[in-house]
Amino acid sequence: MSAPLLEVQSLSITFNPLGGTPVAAVKGLSFRLDRGETLVLVGESGSGKSASALAIPGLLPKGTGISGAIRFAGDDLTQRPEAELRALRGNRIGMIFQEPMTALNPLHRVGDQIGETLRLHRGLSNAAARAKVLALLAEVGIDRAEERIDAFPHQLSGGQRQRVMIAAALACDPDLLIADEPTTALDVTLQAQILTLLKRLQAERGLGILFITHDFGVVRRMADRIAVLRYGECVEYGNAAEVLTRPHADYTKELLAAEPSGRPAPVPNSAPEVLRGEALSVRFGGRHWWGGAKPGFLALNEISVTLRAGETLGVVGESGSGKSTLGLRLLRLLAGGGQVSLLGQNLDRLSRPALRTARRQMQVVFQDPFGSLSPRLSVGEIIGEGLTVHPDGRDPVAAVADALRDVGLDPAMADRYPHEFSGGQRQRIALARALILRPQVLILDEPTSALDRSLQGQLIDLLRQLQAERGLAYLFISHDLAVVRALSHRVMVLKDGRIVESGPAELVLRQPQAEYTKALLAAAGI
Repeated sequence: MSAPLLEVQSLSITFNPLGGTPVAAVKGLSFRLDRGETLVLVGESGSGKSASALAIPGLLPKGTGISGAIRFAGDDLTQRPEAELRALRGNRIGMIFQEPMTALNPLHRVGDQIGETLRLHRGLSNAAARAKVLALLAEVGIDRAEERIDAFPHQLSGGQRQRVMIAAALACDPDLLIADEPTTALDVTLQAQILTLLKRLQAERGLGILFITHDFGVVRRMADRIAVLRYGECVEYGNAAEVLTRPHADYTKELLAAEPSGRPAPVPNSAPEVLRGEALSVRFGGRHWWGGAKPGFLALNEISVTLRAGETLGVVGESGSGKSTLGLRLLRLLAGGGQVSLLGQNLDRLSRPALRTARRQMQVVFQDPFGSLSPRLSVGEIIGEGLTVHPDGRDPVAAVADALRDVGLDPAMADRYPHEFSGGQRQRIALARALILRPQVLILDEPTSALDRSLQGQLIDLLRQLQAERGLAYLFISHDLAVVRALSHRVMVLKDGRIVESGPAELVLRQPQAEYTKALLAAAGI
């Protein structure tokens, strides 16, 4: 038997925070990965997946305790100096990170960022690097590569940014590709495209892929072998078909069964309408000047929505379909055509002070809580900030404690900072920040996309409970159709800024009429 491309033996990782208690993140992990093979590390948040991956190219924080062996092509990387590891990173070992918008430098064009790897590791001239980058962008399926090469990350869609990350990781023809949750934030069709792309590139290049995910739909498509991690320990390891069909560990069985389930409570016939949007339109990039005009891009085209108290409207569609734009237009954070009415008030006719007062009744929870929560404020300050704008006579400290209890967190956590919490806890903090103002409408923009299935289930149960207790109305934006089914009363399907199908959730998801809806369901495996 030939030597494996990557062999990890008895790997243990301990984080040693300054002034804090050491945390054992990984405990005695062992696995092997052969050329042309995909090994998937799967488990809940905090199971040690990403820490294990970062240990391979030596990207863990300084002061982290590491024991065991990490052999890459027979060479133990734990014994190599930093200079040798730096020569491997981006060269023989490529890495795709979970969030490309964070991993890509917002101040540099994407072509320059990919080319930097080629200039550093291969010594290519600027002209040769640019030619190679164009070929890479075309290889990973980015159309009009000649235009995209000079774009900044914010000018690309989520799928395009992820393809740029793949191009950068593959630039120097690595032997090993580490992919850390590369499809988590993508819609189902983009996810399918990225997974197909990775499989094709693997077949063409003989790549060994270490793939990290919490999504068993992705596991089924990608894995040759699977290692299931829990609390830093491997509880099951073996051939993918065996693990998926005949798991031995109870924890693996729990993960496989942890699909979103249940349905929301029915909406009473007497429930009043709380939100209405009529003929909503938003146009980006339009310009007018003397002698001419540029129409721009119509991101939202004559969309009308209604929402009643205690009701959830699920909004689904691919990236760029207009889902988030609709939410921002309803919040009046984007200007555009049409009219938004909240509790009978026309928001588009309100003065700035009156609009600020009205917004208390409509709050938003964003997709990425780590990006939407200020790292410089404590959790108590973040949650209580709304009461400084909308004081209502309550004691802010007591109100913050109540809001934390409402979302299942200990009020004693109010003095801690966002980085001290898990992803699921941060999303609960973001929800508490919205709930403290006692709104009647919540705009939920992809609030579960970065969470593993068990955390998704907990958040869905919490949202259903709060809705039943308070009669909250939700506009729930998501690309995860299983989550939409578990939470929504009605579903609206958007494509290119238009409604292609809408109706009761069960009817749309079980008997879709539009071909586009059928394609979304097929890509999601529903």
